Amino acid sequence: MEFFATAKVTVSEQELQQQVQIASLPRFCASIYEVLGDQGEQGEINTLWGVFRVHREAICGGVRFTLPGCPNAAAWTVTIDGDRPGEATVHCTINRRQHDADFIESLEAFVEDWREGLEARFTGVDTGAAARLA
Repeated sequence: MEFFATAKVTVSEQELQQQVQIASLPRFCASIYEVLGDQGEQGEINTLWGVFRVHREAICGGVRFTLPGCPNAAAWTVTIDGDRPGEATVHCTINRRQHDADFIESLEAFVEDWREGLEARFTGVDTGAAARLA
């Protein structure tokens, strides 16, 4: 399954890659509660689904995160499209074609939290996430 959100932002690919690190994940996404460990490109996070190891990778256009121990193989990217200035795409995937409604809702909330967090950090506009980002 795939889930998308588009954030209205003013940020370059380089700035996105510099600022969106494992240590900063809770500042960008309210569904990521806490960083429990950070070793650069690998770490451990507490999320709305529980505690998971997380891997980060700089990719063309932005960053990719994976949860290698997740039973649904959750992964997401945050990327800037050079053809669409002022936008960042959040793209989250799991390795299932179907899932229960509550879990699907949590994935939709996850990408929406990312959209809100990116807009709050990279535009200065309060989209509802500012209080959670402090």
